[in-house]
Amino acid sequence: MPTVFVRTCGCNLQCEWCDTTYARIEEGIEMSPLDILEKVKGFKSRFVCLTGGEPLLNKDVYKLTDILLQNAFHVSIETNGSISLEDLPCSDNLLISMDIKCPSSGMSDRMKLENLELLSPADQLKFVVADKDDFSFAVKILKEHQVQCPVIVTPVGGLDIRPVAEWVLKSGLHVRVLPQLQKLIWGQRRGT
Repeated sequence: MPTVFVRTCGCNLQCEWCDTTYARIEEGIEMSPLDILEKVKGFKSRFVCLTGGEPLLNKDVYKLTDILLQNAFHVSIETNGSISLEDLPCSDNLLISMDIKCPSSGMSDRMKLENLELLSPADQLKFVVADKDDFSFAVKILKEHQVQCPVIVTPVGGLDIRPVAEWVLKSGLHVRVLPQLQKLIWGQRRGT
């Protein structure tokens, strides 16, 4: 789906295989929620993704979310799972896409697993896996928690997707296996 991405700067995690380290360390352009709304209106899409870094670190992201929803945008928020979701608004036009960081990231101990209870059936949960140990970790989390939303398992950039699909089939889990589509289309290019 054609989507406008609003990338925030700053992240409270340092995942080993992060593919957007520039969002963690580079300075961005300071913009108010209304400035961002005007910029977003200039595109031909009603879909907006707030991503990072970690967008929930920015206190204005909550106001921005409200403004976008009030202006009839469909909003998705990509969050790393380490910050509470409880202050996000409830809306049929808001999708929370939350990661659970697996052991290879080096950040699996930083997850707020209580967020799993806050995800609705309209949201999604993602596990980025680098190896079979990461996949086993994902299986354990899913068995220990009642997850009501769709689950996505995706390989770390560059990893062959076939083994991940085979692990999912063997596990009997009903989860999606997806590549990082933007990398297949544009590679490492920024600003697409």
